[in-house]
Amino acid sequence: MFSASILLQILACALYNNWWPMLSALMYVLVPMPCLFFGGGSTHFLTSRDGGGWISAAKFLTGASAVGSIAIPAILRHAELIQTGAMCIEFVSFFILVCTVLCFHRASLEMIGNTCQ
Repeated sequence: MFSASILLQILACALYNNWWPMLSALMYVLVPMPCLFFGGGSTHFLTSRDGGGWISAAKFLTGASAVGSIAIPAILRHAELIQTGAMCIEFVSFFILVCTVLCFHRASLEMIGNTCQ
């Protein structure tokens, strides 16, 4: 699924001969960084109610990166740097990426649950 998301990201650029949509690929790299730096590579802290400065900062940065993945194509379309078709392909790519992350999160929670039993 992740490969399909990246393929759509590249197609949004190649089909319209405009590489501005690749800016949102930068956000795909930034989204997992708070999990790696503040969560020890685990996504468990995103759904917990535990507080603390670093945990709150990680949740904020993850949310800001996710919103940026949607906002960048919309802003580029509004500035008429990309066409509507490229923006729609970017949104589908983001949706597939989110589904991939949710599947990974669920699988990691199930793996943790199986090792505790």
